[in-house]
Amino acid sequence: MEAHPTVRLLFSSRPPRVSIRRGMKDRAQRTWHLKPGQGEGNSRGARRRFGCLASILALVATAVCATAAPAANAGPAFTRLAYGSPEIVQIPAAIPHEEGDMVDRRILPNLRWIAERFPIYISDGYSGPLPSGEHAGCRGCHVKNSDHYNGLAVDIVPVQWSDKCDGNWRGITRLARWAEPLQNSPAPPFRWVGYDGDSGHGCGHHLHLSWEHAEARQFQLAEWVEVFPVQLQGVADHPRRKRPLPDAAPPAPPAGPPGGISSVRPGGLSPRGD
Repeated sequence: MEAHPTVRLLFSSRPPRVSIRRGMKDRAQRTWHLKPGQGEGNSRGARRRFGCLASILALVATAVCATAAPAANAGPAFTRLAYGSPEIVQIPAAIPHEEGDMVDRRILPNLRWIAERFPIYISDGYSGPLPSGEHAGCRGCHVKNSDHYNGLAVDIVPVQWSDKCDGNWRGITRLARWAEPLQNSPAPPFRWVGYDGDSGHGCGHHLHLSWEHAEARQFQLAEWVEVFPVQLQGVADHPRRKRPLPDAAPPAPPAGPPGGISSVRPGGLSPRGD
């Protein structure tokens, strides 16, 4: 009677013969399926693909940063505080404007500089009473505490007026983007810029620019106004002066802005400073 195979295995004096050729052959087939030199080539290809991916990510990051950051030439490079000679005066003929428009004289150099570079037409400036008892500017066109009431804001439209947002507004749009490179983040010295995205303002309506200034009551002149320094023929500039200390007593407000009357085209309304 022939012994059971398991019995022979347990009681045999010789070790069992186990063939591993098939297993090794299968393993070799699974492992060494690349030809000589192919692994190195694939490694170089992977490095190239990784390099391309890194370059693409760097370009995307650069584009995002460029979109989020203001343009390098947005807004004036420097500003200063102008203190002296606050007065409401007529806008000169060199700056296109509605007849009779008036502003605080300290922003005239900035307005003239802007007018030489952008095709602007000022439709309204100071709005309020005059010492003569008459009224300057558009009556009832601006919200309470508007900078128009201090003579430190202007409403701007194209020289070639159009009530549609067409090519006539390109220069005004450039000016708005220069003064406010990011929405609700005006570049100094501007206090507020009202244009596209602001109620009652924008392309086809009007651009509002106002200058940063010291606190002042309605129809009173501010102690100081922030401006960008310019040197233009016929428009004098003043040397930079230091900002007063916080505990310095402000000078007494002027009795009222002097000047004549103004008949202007009505401007728009604004939730802020217009």
